[in-house]
Parts: sequence; C-alpha cells; structure tokens
Amino acid sequence: MSIPADLKYTKSHEWAKLESDGTVLVGITDHAQEALGDIVFLELPEAGRVVAAGEECAVVESVKAASDIYAPIAGEIVAANDEAAAAPESVNTDAYGAWLFRIRPTNVGELDGLLDAAGYEAAAAEDH
Repeated sequence: MSIPADLKYTKSHEWAKLESDGTVLVGITDHAQEALGDIVFLELPEAGRVVAAGEECAVVESVKAASDIYAPIAGEIVAANDEAAAAPESVNTDAYGAWLFRIRPTNVGELDGLLDAAGYEAAAAEDH
C-alpha cells in the first residue's frame, strides 16, 4: 500500500495536499481504491459549494459498491477534476495523481488536525 509522506489523510481514506496557491487537492487513498475495486463512476461536487469538514460531498462508484467521499477540511469547492470524472479508472491507476476536487480552505490550520502518513497507515491497518 502506497502512502506518500507529503500528504495528509483522514480515517475515511481521503488524502489532502496543500498546493502553493493555498488551495487543497483532495482524493482517495490507494488503500480506498484497492478496497473498492474497479472504479466506474465519480460524482464530484460543483465549484462554489461550501462544505464543512467531514461533510459528504462526492461519491465514488465501483463494480463492488458506492462509497461517499467526505471533505477533509471546511472550505469552498473551487474545482472538480473533470478528467478523472471522464476516466474514473484513472483513480485505480494513480490514486494520488487523480485528485477529485480542490478546496479553498476556510482555515488552512485544519490540515494540521489530519493524519500524517504513519498515522494513516496505523488507522488503515485497523480496518483489516
């Protein structure tokens, strides 16, 4: 299982990456895409939507199940990854390259409350 050290993680298997422009990319982890199996559809949030930390804001559907995706931090959705939506299998191929949406955080400090790679690895191991 791949867990990049430069990202932050949630126990619900989302990753978050602070970009140089102050926005945060969000996607699902390698562990999540493996558990889901072949991803066939992504329902992504609309730009302009304001979300609370932990709010359900996207859906990933696989041949096995549909899984809700939660905002790791509060903020405004500024973009959805239309390329990933058009080719949902890209999340299986590269879970950390195929981001799902971008948030402009209300409080960037909320990222500090998320798990680091070691913390996520321990949390993911508890799922098994």
